[in-house]
Amino acid sequence: MTPQLDRRPLLEDASARGAAFCRALSDQVDSWLAELWEEADPPVGGAALVAVGGYGRAELSPGSDIDVYLLHRPGQRVEALADRLWYPIWDTGLKLGHAVRTVKETLSLAAEDLDTATAVLSARHVVGDPSLCEELAVKGRALWQKRSKRWLAALDERVKERHEAAGEVAFLLEPDLKDGRGGLRDVHAIRWAEAAEVPLLPGDDDAIAEAYEVVLSARAELHRRTGRTGDRLLLEEQDAVAAALGYADADSLMRSLSSAARTIAWVSDDLWARVEASLEGPFRRRLWKDRDVARGVVLREGTLALAAGADPAIDPLLVLRVAVSAARHDARIERSTLDRLTASAPVPTPWSEEARRLFVELFLAGRPAVAVVETLDQRGLWEPIMPEWGHLRCLPQRNAYHRFTVDRHLSEAAANAAALVDRVDRPDLLVTGALLHDIGKGRPGDHAEVGIDMVAEIGPRMGFGADDTALLQQMVRHHLLLPDVATRRDLSDDGTLAHVADAVGDLSTLRLLDALTEADSIATGPAAWGSWKQELVGVLVSRVAHVLSGGTVEEATGDGFPTAAQRDLLAQRRRIIEGADDQLVVVSPDRPGLFSRVAGVLSLHGLTVLEAAGHSDDDGMAIEQFRVQANFGDEVRWDRVVRDLEKVLDGRLALEARLAERGRVYRRPRRLPGLVTHPEVIVDNDLSHTATVLEVRAPDAVGVLWRITRALHELDLDITSAKVQTIASDAVDSFYVRDADGRKVTDREYLDEIDRALMFALEGPDAS
Repeated sequence: MTPQLDRRPLLEDASARGAAFCRALSDQVDSWLAELWEEADPPVGGAALVAVGGYGRAELSPGSDIDVYLLHRPGQRVEALADRLWYPIWDTGLKLGHAVRTVKETLSLAAEDLDTATAVLSARHVVGDPSLCEELAVKGRALWQKRSKRWLAALDERVKERHEAAGEVAFLLEPDLKDGRGGLRDVHAIRWAEAAEVPLLPGDDDAIAEAYEVVLSARAELHRRTGRTGDRLLLEEQDAVAAALGYADADSLMRSLSSAARTIAWVSDDLWARVEASLEGPFRRRLWKDRDVARGVVLREGTLALAAGADPAIDPLLVLRVAVSAARHDARIERSTLDRLTASAPVPTPWSEEARRLFVELFLAGRPAVAVVETLDQRGLWEPIMPEWGHLRCLPQRNAYHRFTVDRHLSEAAANAAALVDRVDRPDLLVTGALLHDIGKGRPGDHAEVGIDMVAEIGPRMGFGADDTALLQQMVRHHLLLPDVATRRDLSDDGTLAHVADAVGDLSTLRLLDALTEADSIATGPAAWGSWKQELVGVLVSRVAHVLSGGTVEEATGDGFPTAAQRDLLAQRRRIIEGADDQLVVVSPDRPGLFSRVAGVLSLHGLTVLEAAGHSDDDGMAIEQFRVQANFGDEVRWDRVVRDLEKVLDGRLALEARLAERGRVYRRPRRLPGLVTHPEVIVDNDLSHTATVLEVRAPDAVGVLWRITRALHELDLDITSAKVQTIASDAVDSFYVRDADGRKVTDREYLDEIDRALMFALEGPDAS
């Protein structure tokens, strides 16, 4: 009778976790394969079953492949033996990676193929003739070392390609635990480099062993919970994995994973940088000469080091000078230098002008500053400079809008700001404000309000005067003002410009907020910045700058909508539908629900409305203007859109039915958490002088704009303008509306009915 493999008791044992769990799975498979071997009538000698890969390392996760070699002596016939081994494995549903070779054949392949060469390094005897496995392991390692220069160069390139494809474990919302930067495969590559006699530096082995256990435990639990082989820790699995591993919640799990991945990535980066330097050869290294780059700091063979006589214990600014030099020269900091800097005396508070200048210069160096901050933080050197960093370290932002943890986001924003300093009067305040704008996150309360109070203490500690500290607080208070207003409010409305001008106060602050908006948005992620948003922020800043320079609000808005040319279209008193580039203009006899019908047709054609405006004249004609974006980046087929608009305006298109069909066919991908946790309607009767502003937030879906505008039409509300924004998987839409008499809506009961109608449109039975 064929031996059976029953993994259920082990898979159901919640006490078994991490490496111990993986080893237990490996041991169980070992025993099973040994039984299969005995049942398969193997030869007395000359053949062996050898585990390689993750199985060879005794690190089987529930979804791992069973990778084995059936080794045999030359001339030994093992075809029948192979069949008797492979078929029972396949019958279990396990994924089998297998090869039948002699040791010589395997070594010949390992001499040319990187994957085979690394697999041989993990060879482990399972059953059969142990001398075959021993021969393969010894000769395979010797061959690896003999060809080490070639393989290290290939591995270095492979690591970079993998990081580019899989992203970073530490920062992604749904990280790839195996192939991502800071994942399991990075540790495997480190071990392969060690086999090529590239040593780890003191302390690194223990650091990555501990970090590896964290990532391996999460991967094994992911496989156990899902029953699948994938290594990407999807959002919907994070709560269960966290609970199984004993974390308080998913945030705690992701924070631990981020910390572990950073450690692995940092050790990996350091090792491969040393490999690259060694591959350059001694002649190239001899060309380097020590060069003084700052007081007490030298550039030595491409790395930063302390000069002879430099003593961090008596020079508290030495760590900042090293950091600035590393960022300016985009160079690594020598490990022994980092070790010596841990003895640094604290920077005296309040900071001196030199300390503040060095801090600012670090971020003015731009992109390299991010890696420098990560390095200092990895060695415990950043928190003494920024004590608030400990609370932010590896703090996840578990929504699809942000791509980085809070601490990394702030470093990225400050580095981005360096490229924008020509826009502002105070570059020092720009990069500092960018670093501090989200400093209040992760604490109870609104993060901006919390941050304002924190900056009241941080500013003076860093040596900023009262006026500069107040400016930094303004940057924290209003860091979302420009993007929110630009994308959600009517920039031709007098009240909008007056509101922003009053909030900002002066041109210098406006310039700082403008640059901060771009630096922050780029650091947030692709959904937070694009040409449309950049253009809108630019228009807003230009108009507010006009007001703050002494101009009037009316001058800032200009002619607005409708333009003189559009009024000429209205005067023709006939239906006109014109679509070109990303703009649609519809002129039609005014009728109830016109905006809703146009929005529905645009949705039917897969077009996202970015902004819209409407106007009705005294002669019963209406003009509406829409700016759109194709959902899949295709060119807009305006001929088809216009044809359906003609039909819907003539009452010959079953719009509701068509949208329902499209909603069923084009289901959006699974929803990731975003800025909108539930549908919500926010009413603002203060911003605009002439209209009520309704901000509607909801999960995005096919036809959501049509449902919203249809609900507004049913309540006899006239939409004068709209800003429609899709942020990741969220719709955040703003509508300027008036009642049937052309006035703001101020009646409380009427507003309650508007809220009821909109919430039903978003949550009711037709909301799909």
